[in-house]
Amino acid sequence: MWKIIGIDLGTTNSACAYVLGEKPEIIPNSEWERTTPSVVYIKWDEVVVGTIAKRKAVLNPKNTIFEAKRLIGRKYDEVKKDSENMPYDIVAWPGGECLIKIDDKEYRPAQIAAFVLQKIKKDAEKYLGDTVDGAVITVPAHFNDSQRQATKAAGEIAGLKVERIINEPTAAALAYGAGKMKDEIVAVYDFGGGTFDVTILSIGEEWTFEVLSTAGDTQLGGADIDTRIVNWLIEQFKVMNDGIDLSKDINAMARLKDEAEKAKIQLSQSESIDITIPYICMGADNQPRNLQETLTRAQFENMIEDLVDRTIAPVHQALKDAKKTTNDINEVILVWGSTRVPLVVKKVWDALGKEPKATVNPDEAVAIGAAIQGGIIKGDVSDILLLDVTPLSLWVEVEGRIVDIVIPRNTTIPVKKQKTYSTAVDNQPAVTIHVVQGERPMASDNKSLGQFNLDGIPPAQRWLPQIEVTFDMDANGILNVAAKEKTTGKEQTVTIQWATNMSEDEITKMQEEAEKFAEEDAKKKEVIESRHKYESLVFGLEKLAKEQADKLDEDEKTKISDAVKEMATLKADEATTKEIYDSKYEELDTFANGIYKKMQEAAGMDPNAAAGGCAGDGSCGGDDCADGNCGDHDHTTGEDAEVIDADDEKKDEKKDEKKDEKKD
Repeated sequence: MWKIIGIDLGTTNSACAYVLGEKPEIIPNSEWERTTPSVVYIKWDEVVVGTIAKRKAVLNPKNTIFEAKRLIGRKYDEVKKDSENMPYDIVAWPGGECLIKIDDKEYRPAQIAAFVLQKIKKDAEKYLGDTVDGAVITVPAHFNDSQRQATKAAGEIAGLKVERIINEPTAAALAYGAGKMKDEIVAVYDFGGGTFDVTILSIGEEWTFEVLSTAGDTQLGGADIDTRIVNWLIEQFKVMNDGIDLSKDINAMARLKDEAEKAKIQLSQSESIDITIPYICMGADNQPRNLQETLTRAQFENMIEDLVDRTIAPVHQALKDAKKTTNDINEVILVWGSTRVPLVVKKVWDALGKEPKATVNPDEAVAIGAAIQGGIIKGDVSDILLLDVTPLSLWVEVEGRIVDIVIPRNTTIPVKKQKTYSTAVDNQPAVTIHVVQGERPMASDNKSLGQFNLDGIPPAQRWLPQIEVTFDMDANGILNVAAKEKTTGKEQTVTIQWATNMSEDEITKMQEEAEKFAEEDAKKKEVIESRHKYESLVFGLEKLAKEQADKLDEDEKTKISDAVKEMATLKADEATTKEIYDSKYEELDTFANGIYKKMQEAAGMDPNAAAGGCAGDGSCGGDDCADGNCGDHDHTTGEDAEVIDADDEKKDEKKDEKKDEKKD
């Protein structure tokens, strides 16, 4: 019997699900874990995947491959910076592709992903008691064509027929919206281990899932948060141990990365953690050195705030592209583990004005949505219509090395579009069709997907030959390009696939102690919470002193500097009580309020007035506000409304076409 599973192939962890009857369920791996680490250990002919491979990273980091998803479908020049943080070797292939070198053998990132998919397939077959033939595999919404092609190739290498490649936030929305019977506009905030996406979707009463827009960053994720902790530990250790630099020791770095990931997870639940790594290295005296540090949530949030802030600009961009405001959003859905960081939740809440929800398990939502899509393909799930979009614009390079758009970003797929071009010089016998993907006006600033030649053009003055170029993007977001010279009928067709240029052969006592010390732990927690509150205020003032130094007098700067020193002294003293922290906070809070009030008055603002709205005349400070395009408010002109209505009519036509296809 033909079985299709849904796979969330993640940067740090992967998950698998299947529709049993009409209900999607997570399939545990052979270790009975609901997610599988996307880690592969290779030692000569031995290949280990998942939790066991992750454990081997500490002892043999050069043979343990993690975060391969960040390399998939990319050229060496694009990943050169990332390779500096990897303990394993990344080398360049003559064609520009990046390869992973283990011992004396080289592997494509798609092959490493295939090892993970092979384990998932094998574990699913064991769980289901039957052969798994096909899969729906998810990718970040902002993956380009090369990355999608490489992911599809990984599935094929693993022995899976890849039925569909779909975007992760779209899959999460499927998991959230399946079975709901009301119209909603949903924002999916997907912050995974290696990538970030935000998608705005419309979920209709007829179970129509229409992606309105998507934005994101394929090089931003929880791994970057881990790196900040690692770098902090390196610097702290260097200060305390005569300048010893742990970054030069790959075994020490593997242990640091492992502890950093644990610290991030624990700080989502606790206000402070102790990080202890015994015998992390040897000192100049040939004696073992230990690492022991305390990291508070306030320190952690201070060191990662800029990374979290980087996710907010795409949120506003997605809203603008979808022609929606925060008031239009009914629900905010959180996806993957990085969304458990309290600072992330706060920033998303502030940006969208609504409490984010984890209605479906953030680690499992994408896999469940992929399984639902698999059920739709197989016919086990009915009455659901999915309309996805292409995340990046597709262009043809023209004379002057500029680009001409063929398919704009956020166009509903599948889509087929044609444009006509001509020659640039007299009697030109051939043209080169160079296809690029991105949002920049110059071809060199975008992602080159590939190029091909159309020759045999009959002699003629420039501009006379008519060359019709067709872009055909399928439901997987994978592109086929054709070029045809109209007078001769000569045609050249190509699937853009440099990233998958490979042959078929290549083709996962404490309870009693907690009860005993529950009362004592509660008192400790109160102290930690008060300390965190005080520490956050101090960090905020310290940041203000750096960014607004010209607006503070010397007494205020001295007061802030003294507060930073006093905070360090209080933290170092284990006898500091909750009452002391609360007292210091009240004193400093009064001082801080005085500064903020003074700065507001200096700016001509009434510190007691409520925040006002935007008149749409540029008064809010937004770049596009004066044109009626402010992302924070809806002051669209009547003319714009007509354009929007026209777009809506086109989308309605496409929905009707899709429904007719489905009925057929």
